[in-house]
Amino acid sequence: MLFIQTVLLPAAVGIIMFGLGLALVPADFVRVIRFPRAVLVGLLVQTFVLAAVAFGITLLFDLPPALAVGLMLLAASPGGALANIFSHLADGDVALNITLTAVNSLLALAWVPLVLSWSLGYFFGPGHYVPPPVQKILEVAAIVVLPVLLGMLARHLSPPLALRAQAPVRALSVVLLAGVIAVALVSGGAELLDHFAVVGLACLAFNLVSMAIGYLVPRALGLSSRQAISISFEIGVHNSAIAIYIALSALQNAAAAVPPSLYGLIQIATASLAVVTLRRWRRTVPA
Repeated sequence: MLFIQTVLLPAAVGIIMFGLGLALVPADFVRVIRFPRAVLVGLLVQTFVLAAVAFGITLLFDLPPALAVGLMLLAASPGGALANIFSHLADGDVALNITLTAVNSLLALAWVPLVLSWSLGYFFGPGHYVPPPVQKILEVAAIVVLPVLLGMLARHLSPPLALRAQAPVRALSVVLLAGVIAVALVSGGAELLDHFAVVGLACLAFNLVSMAIGYLVPRALGLSSRQAISISFEIGVHNSAIAIYIALSALQNAAAAVPPSLYGLIQIATASLAVVTLRRWRRTVPA
């Protein structure tokens, strides 16, 4: 298990993030200037609103401290390549998705430690507070950022090769994500068995509420339905591999990895259903 957590798990996360980098170009960051309102709405909902929703669900379902921290960690994690795929299938604004993923992945380097620090103090109590391991968080940042930069560099040096590599790397990323989820579920087996029903319902509720808020809030603020679809998937489909890695490596707490692991499975099912529903609904909803 030590080899898995110290070698295989970081390698899997690195490959997943490298695949994300292959889909990014510097223009994805500059694109913020083109539709700042949509990006700002997406980022605000994904950070502050999502954290508040996750916190409310931990209280509603009375999750044990480690599981509550895991759900908060998931809420702080950015979206990923899967969000872009589902947005494309649902006829969302994929360019907005890519921009949100790019910007939020950078913001997460500061946001995740803040949410993690507060969550540890709140759920475990002042007397049991354990400061987030700064060195481990920096290692996580390196594993998240460097592969993305390498992927972007590969695309810059050879765009045709990078574009051809996207599909196989994306497929490999899905397989590796499944492996990361399996490792996390096995590691947290005891906690999972004890709280399977409640944590499963909590993850499902968090997913459904997140996707609903991700669509309804942008529409209420006057954004187009395509932009709202993009934000909905960006908020509802998380890069659970990052949350799992932080839980297992930085916190060394297998129980905290259970919520993002279950969520990783749940979000695929709900997002697939949302694609079918939204494609039908958009026929009657003005753009």
